[in-house]
Amino acid sequence: GHTWQAALGAVFLSGILFVIMSVLPVREWLINAIPRNLKLGISAGIGLFIGFIALRNAGIVIDHPATLVTLGDLTSFAPLWCMVGFIILAALSARQVVGAVIIGMLLVTVAGWLTGNAEFNGIVSMPPSPAPVFLQLDIAAAFNVSMVTVILTLLLVDVFDTAGTMVGVATRAGLVDANGRLPRLGKALLSDSGATVVGALAGTSSTTSFIESGAGVEAGGRTGLTAVVVGAIFLACLFLAPLAQSIPAYATASALLFVACIMARSLADVDWQDLTESTPAVVTALAMPLAFSIADGIGFGFITYAAIKITSGQARQCPAAVYVIAAVFALKFALL
Repeated sequence: GHTWQAALGAVFLSGILFVIMSVLPVREWLINAIPRNLKLGISAGIGLFIGFIALRNAGIVIDHPATLVTLGDLTSFAPLWCMVGFIILAALSARQVVGAVIIGMLLVTVAGWLTGNAEFNGIVSMPPSPAPVFLQLDIAAAFNVSMVTVILTLLLVDVFDTAGTMVGVATRAGLVDANGRLPRLGKALLSDSGATVVGALAGTSSTTSFIESGAGVEAGGRTGLTAVVVGAIFLACLFLAPLAQSIPAYATASALLFVACIMARSLADVDWQDLTESTPAVVTALAMPLAFSIADGIGFGFITYAAIKITSGQARQCPAAVYVIAAVFALKFALL
């Protein structure tokens, strides 16, 4: 019942709260306090989530009224060529061919163009004017009491989606130190939260880090310079949008499915001898794709972790931050 301008105002306010949390040590404390096995479960869960998105985008998995999901028509072009691309890029990666992911995607894309199963939209065009949405947010309307739950929901999703993405991608990139902490986390959190504020001013919904970054990590990206170059290329894509839109979803799905297989390996490092550690990790990994939400998967995992530690008589082994996050998500699931 609110205008989209008010919605942008809610995004802006949630971003401001996000920035405050990032400047204060609260959010960094919460993320670094996540137990190691839960971090591994989050990383694997993001991988499974990516895999599920890939299978859905390629039509390999479709919805079903009785079983929720089922296999699609594997003989149709999109599912078939997604798997062809997946096999090619996995084989090239095994042979340590540089750019294997890009090569696999391009081969599938060209096959789609040649057979008429993908449309080539051209190369260059001028981007649309941002005027209709730029600085059109209505902050005053967002201060309405009825918008409180909206702002809190946006904040929770943004905070924990980003936390999960950072933990998952950093774990796979080997950027987590021996103590399970993410170095220079504060700067990363501030840039991410600042992007949400700037995005609202520019006229878009919450701007956050994306789990597809795992594809860049697998291609060898490990430094801030990688991110800067990718950002510059994204700017170029404003003018190369027709070319970018010519890449069909089933071509990118083959790359995402491969990254999913890589990230799921995190489960191998879980402490399987301790059921109070391994069980919440697996629950987290399963909940992300099935809830179709990184944040909700994390919340379900934290609640499970805290509850199992308490009922097994190991409450003191559970960090205080875990109880805080579990309580926050319990309230979210109950009230929001």
